[in-house]
Amino acid sequence: MEAESLGFVREALIMSLVLSAPILGAGLVVGLVISLLQAVTQVQEQTLAFVPKIVAMIAVSIMLLGWMSMQLSGFATRMFGG
Repeated sequence: MEAESLGFVREALIMSLVLSAPILGAGLVVGLVISLLQAVTQVQEQTLAFVPKIVAMIAVSIMLLGWMSMQLSGFATRMFGG
């Protein structure tokens, strides 16, 4: 029983990493691009990267909503024995 519970927890953690990786990756890429632009133009405004990162992460979330819901429903089906 304990090994089965640990397997469920491990699978849940892996699923959360898989689902969050594209969103966090988009934020990372946009943040890097904004940082490079700030370094080139010597504009050192801390809040400049915030809005583009949020917009990119929301856009990726919307684009991947179908895939994410399919992954979560498959996970829930496996967890609840359906």
